[in-house]
Amino acid sequence: MLHANKGAAGPLDGRGLRIGIVQARFNEDITNALAEACLAELHRLGVADDAIDHRTVPGALEVPVALQALAARGGYDALIALGCIIRGETYHFELVANESGAGVSRVALDHRLPVANAILTTENVEQAVARQTDKGRDAAQVAVEMAALLASVRSAAR
Repeated sequence: MLHANKGAAGPLDGRGLRIGIVQARFNEDITNALAEACLAELHRLGVADDAIDHRTVPGALEVPVALQALAARGGYDALIALGCIIRGETYHFELVANESGAGVSRVALDHRLPVANAILTTENVEQAVARQTDKGRDAAQVAVEMAALLASVRSAAR
């Protein structure tokens, strides 16, 4: 039997959810704006301030290991990855973008836990600034929607 995704059909409700956020500090002006937008949206969706665990790490490559530590500790309904990688003149951009993205996905799959990936990968600072608010807000919405979806799938399996 197929079930509709009820979270997408109605308003998102984050009440009672526990959310972990890992924010890279590299490109801090942008990642701080991502975090501000994300936190504001989580609060708007009803996630209590004391139910949000917000951690920072040096850069995007460190985000997955911090997410993994939070996931292994348990007690979270969803996690959020925040960061910003801006293309430079070397191959380093591809390395950081690919490895951080793969690491975030691995945490989600290994721990069967939703992880909203809002690590921006842009060509320049202007693109990052243009996306910082929307992507921070989107990450909060994805985390809440996916937490509700997985909770409904798990309860339907019983």
